[in-house]
Amino acid sequence: MKVKDITARDIWIARSRIAPYVTKTPLVYSHTLSEMTGANIYLKLENLQEIGAFKVRGAANKILSLPEGSRKAGVSTFSTGNHGAAVAYISSKLGIPAIVCMSRHVPEVKVKNIARWGAKILQNWDSQDDAGVYCYEMEREQGITVIPPFDDKEIICGQATMALEIVEDLPKVDTVLVPLSGGGLISGVTLGMKMTLPDVKIVGISQERAAVMIESLKVGHPIEMPEEPTLADSLLGGIGLDNRYTFEITRDYVDELAQVSEEQIADGIAYIMSNHRVIAEGASCVGIAYALQQGNIQPGSNVAIVVTGNGIPMSTVRQIADTHF
Repeated sequence: MKVKDITARDIWIARSRIAPYVTKTPLVYSHTLSEMTGANIYLKLENLQEIGAFKVRGAANKILSLPEGSRKAGVSTFSTGNHGAAVAYISSKLGIPAIVCMSRHVPEVKVKNIARWGAKILQNWDSQDDAGVYCYEMEREQGITVIPPFDDKEIICGQATMALEIVEDLPKVDTVLVPLSGGGLISGVTLGMKMTLPDVKIVGISQERAAVMIESLKVGHPIEMPEEPTLADSLLGGIGLDNRYTFEITRDYVDELAQVSEEQIADGIAYIMSNHRVIAEGASCVGIAYALQQGNIQPGSNVAIVVTGNGIPMSTVRQIADTHF
């Protein structure tokens, strides 16, 4: 199977390339969710990556694929937080200068997570799209390579390595619930799964507020939308009007799309805290929120839910704890 210019070989090469820098995260059984749905529910805990998020997979694959000269010139990225941390982390490991540009709406906890890896941080814009414009200006004028957050072959192949791990740990998997934003994660997981187990069902889940990919798919082409405050802040940001990969892959290969409310996302955060003693950000918990609503999950099925990261302010954790426990 080949999708655009991505093959299964590309994904396996990515796995080998990033192995020294990426943790093989656990797939843990969720007893209460399984009882509630009648399915066998497992959580893929990408929050246990060293940077606290899955984004290290794609960033590592992209940066490690660069020629030596490009690495020395430095890299930049535009990010709602986790991708910026991933680029900063890998760059620090390789001794590469890195600049991370981001929206003013990124929570302080994520800004601090990026800063700890030594990247230069610029936070002068109201949206991720505007930050991206500046990154590409630097690339043209200064030769600093942009590491895009999602719409890139190497990024997608890096994220796809997660699917290989899920299949190894749960060969009977038949459904995967994946947070949906710009589409890099869901494109990678979808291709990794369907190139291995073609009958696996992929469900992409977004927040209700400013869900750009879902709204773009409704009208048949990429659009721009203003960002709105949401517990799932990592899912904010556009998909790019010149989108090359993720719009088509999501449109053509993802089996189902769903959205969850802010209240449901909060319930998901509370669930994983209470039942697994895990702190996870809102974007990580949209799949759990979907399962708590007993969405289109078949009894007896084997379901993996991707938990993407732990970049949540402690003030939000305390607020949700106060209202749920």
